[in-house]
Amino acid sequence: MASDPAESFARPRVAAGVLFFDHLGRVMMVVPSYKDYLDIPGGYIEHGETPTQAAAREVKEELGITPPIGRLLVVDWAPNASEGDKQLFVFDGGVLDQGWLNQIVLDPAELTRYEFHDVDTIGEATIPRLARRITHAVRARAEGTTAYLENGQDVS
Repeated sequence: MASDPAESFARPRVAAGVLFFDHLGRVMMVVPSYKDYLDIPGGYIEHGETPTQAAAREVKEELGITPPIGRLLVVDWAPNASEGDKQLFVFDGGVLDQGWLNQIVLDPAELTRYEFHDVDTIGEATIPRLARRITHAVRARAEGTTAYLENGQDVS
């Protein structure tokens, strides 16, 4: 009996995140209540959602705000030993001025706080694969490009 060819297809978990910046150009990092490292706002895409819809939903759920979600900065194919194949989208959230910051209400089931970090020290603030993704996203934002990554490494 032949096996179903569809069983050999990758079925990645897909997530979308957003890079927000403060007026000094620092990146917003959130402190999840369920992880042991800093992350960017975002999460897994639900059935029927697009990556941009998921990014906007996750920002609203986690931070309680609805700023516009900008263009795609990075797509990263990043398999994880414990979670399997993953495809990650990172969008530009732009600069959050004081008006947006004043409106933030963290969901305590998801986040304990947020903080801003200089891009050049992001490797000290979070795990290496995410630090690489953020660094490439910041560069793509500055250059007006989109980066394709595999395991956080630029292959384009």
